[in-house]
Amino acid sequence: MYTAHPDRYADMPYRRTGRSGLKLPALSLGLWQNFGPDRPAETQRAILRRAFDLGVTHFDLANNYGPPAGAAESALAEALRTDFAAYRDELIISTKAGYLMWPGPYGEQGSRKYMLASLDQSLGRMGLEYVDIFYSHRYDPETPLEETMGALHSAVQQGKALYVGISNYPAEQTREATRILSALGTPLLIHQPRYSMLDRRPEDEGLLDALDELQVGSIAYSPLEQGLLTARYLHGIPEGSRAASGSQFLNRDAVTEELVGKVRALDEIAKGRGQSLAQLALAWVLRGGRVTSALVGASSPQQIEDSVATIRNLDFDADELDRIDAIIKA
Repeated sequence: MYTAHPDRYADMPYRRTGRSGLKLPALSLGLWQNFGPDRPAETQRAILRRAFDLGVTHFDLANNYGPPAGAAESALAEALRTDFAAYRDELIISTKAGYLMWPGPYGEQGSRKYMLASLDQSLGRMGLEYVDIFYSHRYDPETPLEETMGALHSAVQQGKALYVGISNYPAEQTREATRILSALGTPLLIHQPRYSMLDRRPEDEGLLDALDELQVGSIAYSPLEQGLLTARYLHGIPEGSRAASGSQFLNRDAVTEELVGKVRALDEIAKGRGQSLAQLALAWVLRGGRVTSALVGASSPQQIEDSVATIRNLDFDADELDRIDAIIKA
């Protein structure tokens, strides 16, 4: 039987989420692509155990995570039953709805019909009465924002979610979503954008500025750019890598000579800081406190350990930031 490490809260920093009372760990575990029937169940459980032992209290999911869709939630259910039943109140569990889950006109997007049906299905797969955070996974321009935000509000009113969030929403729609939810009495807790040293759209398009102004938290996904910002691609595309496998999220065409050159230069900065390239990339996303938490995936407990070691050095001097910008923008 699993017993959590007694010192699990000793080192991990926890950051307040927006103006709420909820704190999230600086590093959160995303169950996006490594939790499903194609991975050994014991490995999945070992990852979750090691994460929690290191103070990672937040497990982030969505209805479509796997593969196949729904598999990650089912995998978590087994871990909750066998390992984490006694620790439920120490965990933040989030899920999302927005992408295709079943055939027909009600199986995706942002309608009230889809959002609440999907949440019920997610709770059923995970064996939970509620999630801590329920997200609208993507902005749906064909559904009135009042309807989608109203569905999030209803989830809280029904006791099926404690907080609500949005993901992949532009700055303008984020502002409007915040206004609608505030009027309903269910504040927007958090936004989950894609953000990394290589993908700075949240900065360039004003999203981070909007979140600062609105006092809404943020949790960055893909801070390692599907593995590009790790040592794996320092010398091109290795066999067995995500790019080599023809993944829909990263293909060979993305790994150019120019990009590999930038990654090598960033690795030199990381070495100067006593970090791995992945740790540099995570620390950069967390710099200055604008981002509440960075989402990391893991295919082994060792990857979790490497990611959590980032917290030993989250500070940058101006020269380091300038050098990083010069490399990326070259």
